[in-house]
Amino acid sequence: MSGATPTPEPTGSTPEGVSQDPALSTRERWRTFGAPALAAVTVVALCLGVLLGWLAFAPRHPGDSSAEAGFARDMSEHHAQAVQMSVLVMQRTEDEDVRRLATDVVNNQEFERGVMASWLAQWELPRAREGERMAWMEGHDHAAQDLPPGVPMPGMASPSEIQELTDASDQEAEVLYLQLMTSHHLGGVDMAQAALAQASDPDVLALAGRMAGAQTGEVALMRDMLAERDAEPREDVDAWLAEQEAEAGDGAGTTEGHDGGH
Repeated sequence: MSGATPTPEPTGSTPEGVSQDPALSTRERWRTFGAPALAAVTVVALCLGVLLGWLAFAPRHPGDSSAEAGFARDMSEHHAQAVQMSVLVMQRTEDEDVRRLATDVVNNQEFERGVMASWLAQWELPRAREGERMAWMEGHDHAAQDLPPGVPMPGMASPSEIQELTDASDQEAEVLYLQLMTSHHLGGVDMAQAALAQASDPDVLALAGRMAGAQTGEVALMRDMLAERDAEPREDVDAWLAEQEAEAGDGAGTTEGHDGGH
């Protein structure tokens, strides 16, 4: 009988189905743990990227107390009276020039009222204000202004003036309308310029700029139309127009100097 010693069994047995090749083991560990972990990290990174992108580029709507919201609300009310007076004079005169002007006021300001109402809806803000009119205008002390009874904002006609226009006809109605609308436009331009100075929304800035320019032009037109009827505006329109022209020139000079620096 031989005395051969049996070969001892390895102390560390390899589980069935697992390769003893180190390279294969690394790949298996990657498939089991690494790949799912990387996928999870990638998903989280993508979600964070989307969130940061939304925060950075999502539209920021003006707030309830913003200059944009205040301008939209107050100018809409201001426009409503201009439309009312224009309709009244169209019913009381056959003068072609006055009727053409009144028609332009109705068409333009009704369109602008619709635009401003759409802004408030887009911003998810109510059309009605909670505080005082024109409170959004920096440096404007509405309470300190001595407005006649029933006049909510500067430039607007009083109830008695609206009644006077209602009772007038022909050239009397034309003159009264041109005077009232001139005063109305002066107040409207002041409000539009306040929006240009305080607002940041590009759509608001664009519309306010168009309003200021169009109504300034109509003030000059109405001054001439009053002169043709041997009447005058209630304000010193010549001085006001000269001031507007000087301010526009100063603004252009500032812009040119700024551009020249580049």
